Amino acid sequence: MSYEHLLVAVDLTEECDPVIKRAMKLAEPTGAKVSLVHIVEPMAMAFGGDVPMDLSQLQQQQFDQAKERMERLFNKYPDIKKGDSHLVYGQPRQEIHQLAKDQHCDLIVVGSHGRHGLALLLGSTANDVLHGAPCDVLAVRLLKKPE
Repeated sequence: MSYEHLLVAVDLTEECDPVIKRAMKLAEPTGAKVSLVHIVEPMAMAFGGDVPMDLSQLQQQQFDQAKERMERLFNKYPDIKKGDSHLVYGQPRQEIHQLAKDQHCDLIVVGSHGRHGLALLLGSTANDVLHGAPCDVLAVRLLKKPE
């Protein structure tokens, strides 16, 4: 089975390179479309939603930094079109699922650290995306760099 539209969830760090490369390698033989998505989580979510101050300026800075990093990815991967990629606010699982539906994606590609124990119990973005996904999900294992 070949895929026609791959949605690659990126965290905009160097760790997303193997994820993008795997997606592009999968897409290459059939000329499938590759789109990127990065979710900027509302800062209030990190504080449990009850924040006694206005975080809008910090949130905007976070969004602007994400935009710059996304721009660097377009320079690094010129085959990925800017118009096919998305930078959105929200909760990663919900936004990725909705975007995959709206864009008619047939594969979501995410990075996974393959954690064990407590980290596995608590879950991760990759695990979150897997549950309830509207299409296939490929979790690309990210190897831990030696320290």
